[in-house]
Amino acid sequence: MDYYEEKALQQMKIWQKEMEKAPSLASTFTKGMQVKINKLIPETAHKVVTEAIKNMVKAVLFGSELVTKEPLLYATLRDRENLLKDKISFYKKTAAASGAWTGSGGIFLGMADFPILLSLKLKFLFDAASIYGFDVGNYKERLYILYIFQLAFSSQQRRREVYFQMLDWHNYASRLPDDMSSFDWRTFQQEYRDYIDIAKMLQLVPIIGAVVGAYANYQLMDKLGETSKNAYRLRLLPQK
Repeated sequence: MDYYEEKALQQMKIWQKEMEKAPSLASTFTKGMQVKINKLIPETAHKVVTEAIKNMVKAVLFGSELVTKEPLLYATLRDRENLLKDKISFYKKTAAASGAWTGSGGIFLGMADFPILLSLKLKFLFDAASIYGFDVGNYKERLYILYIFQLAFSSQQRRREVYFQMLDWHNYASRLPDDMSSFDWRTFQQEYRDYIDIAKMLQLVPIIGAVVGAYANYQLMDKLGETSKNAYRLRLLPQK
């Protein structure tokens, strides 16, 4: 490995320790409260939200596949991550602008930010996969994108579970069914919703909504960028 790869490996190991941490007492308490709240919501409502998010994500996954560039097959890790850095910067600014615009319009416009931000996040992950040389035309690579998404926007307990599944992705993915409908959409939507709940609720508040929306979206996209970088390092660096 060259110097850049050795440094990247060291950074990845620090990130891995964060992923492997057991849930803290505060995290466990918060998750327990969210579970109790979710139980108060009628089952019909859960099914409607799950189906809506599933269809939304599927639509974005299909649309992004059509417009994403071909995978970058021959490049150093340094070159790939310089390209990724530019992409992260672009998507953070775009997400912040969306948050500021929708946050300035009250409840109804604020609610529109949810599908916009979700689409931006998924489109970014498609671009990241291509930059690291993975073909998003492959169903298992699109599934990996959803696992990265969960790694970024889930409780510590769920994040830890997903991380250990991704450690040996090739073997784990080979045992998964070739049908995205078997994906656990219920957990996917609940974890994501619970993770961003507070920020998105504050975004609906008049006056401060625009500032909160811009800041929250910027930080959420930044977190996704860092998570995706290490998730793909996880697959590339051990091969060296």
